[in-house]
Amino acid sequence: MKILIIEDDRSLREVIQQSLEKERYIVETAADFNSAAMKTAVYKYDCVLLDVMLPDGSGLELLKKIKAENLQENIIIISAKDSLDDKILGLNIGADDYLPKPFHLAELSARIRSVVRRNSSGQNHIVFGNIKLQPDDFQVFINEKTLELNRKEFDILHFFINRPNRLLNKETIAEAVWGDNIDQADSFDFIYSQIKNLRKKLQLSAATAEIKAIYGIGYKLVEL
Repeated sequence: MKILIIEDDRSLREVIQQSLEKERYIVETAADFNSAAMKTAVYKYDCVLLDVMLPDGSGLELLKKIKAENLQENIIIISAKDSLDDKILGLNIGADDYLPKPFHLAELSARIRSVVRRNSSGQNHIVFGNIKLQPDDFQVFINEKTLELNRKEFDILHFFINRPNRLLNKETIAEAVWGDNIDQADSFDFIYSQIKNLRKKLQLSAATAEIKAIYGIGYKLVEL
């Protein structure tokens, strides 16, 4: 999953980033309202951690902007302002959770998993055809047999299985799995090799789904 941390406190931002990256999240950051507004307008995220008090604007105003644009990001407010009014306002605007500072990183991680799960299937695994993917422990099973994947192969399959039958171009896949700045790459050939290996592993494991190539456009996960 790709997460955006919107937090002006550099030390806290870096601590959260390092902690989440150890859990294999793709993590992007913004230190102020304007850069955060630009990122949410251009890129897509599975979860946004949003501080209420930013140096050049209110996190609640940014939340209103995100919801007004009908973006689907899961939003967790992280704020030192443990005010009941702010909490109620944030949840009423559309935040999915509210975590007051200071907090334990383990709790933040649990809140992220809970929010994303609640707003998707509500389960701790995802099934498509005979493929079962467990995001929390990075495991994939086909007919209950473990499928061994490297990190990027797992991340690509996770991205596809959350978007079955949807045509995805290489730029979208790269941004989700490698991070925002990858959209500036001169070539996306590296995606082809990762998907080629993943497709072969799925085929050899008798998966009843495949990542189908749509020439000149991209790929989509379909059932056979």
